[in-house]
Amino acid sequence: MISSEILSIIGPALLAGLIITITHAPLGIEVLKRGIIFIDLAVAQIAGLGLLVSNLYFNKDLPWLSQITALLFALMAAFFFKIIESKIKSQQEAIIGVSFVLAASISILLLADHPTGGEEIRHLLSGQMLFISWNDVLIHLPIYLLILVLWFLPINLNGIGFYVLFSLAITSSVQLVGVYVVFASLILPALTALNTNNPYKAAWLSGLISVLLGIILSVIFDLPAGPILVVTYVFVTILIVLIRKLNNSRI
Repeated sequence: MISSEILSIIGPALLAGLIITITHAPLGIEVLKRGIIFIDLAVAQIAGLGLLVSNLYFNKDLPWLSQITALLFALMAAFFFKIIESKIKSQQEAIIGVSFVLAASISILLLADHPTGGEEIRHLLSGQMLFISWNDVLIHLPIYLLILVLWFLPINLNGIGFYVLFSLAITSSVQLVGVYVVFASLILPALTALNTNNPYKAAWLSGLISVLLGIILSVIFDLPAGPILVVTYVFVTILIVLIRKLNNSRI
């Protein structure tokens, strides 16, 4: 049986990973449809920049302030990308890429003289999933539930609504799992859902397997959960795509 000590470590990380993959699946499918694949990296990095600004220059003991600051940064980025989409769509991916690099560079500059700058950058990029507490998950859980409810309501989210929900999800996810896992959980399950009869179910299945496998391997081999999750997302995606192609070739 799993001891209560191990459960207290992997439980919050596992729940966070599962909630994130369930919420990110429909968003990632929409990102692929729109052809703006790197928007999640850019918005995640910009939201992370907002977290750094809040932690460095405001009161770190006020978690709601960090949440609001990160969300404002993410929303500004999302609105900017929406304007680019409507005005100069042909250059959108290039501008998104430049925005990511710019936000990452500013983050490094802000932490250049910080005594724990390297650790802060690593935390922002790859997260510290196994240090997530139940309280951390419960704080962000209502946000994910709100996103899922609004997404599946019969309302039009084709305009700015998508960018608002996207920013809400990214802001919470970056704080829990880091930029790399955010990107992997958005894009890779969505890739497995391409040309399937039920894209959401396909993406959810891929994501859930990736999270379970990643957390288990992280605990067994005592490795950082964030990077392991990225690897398992890639592995599961490749495996599912190969299995589907082999099945199709036999038909």
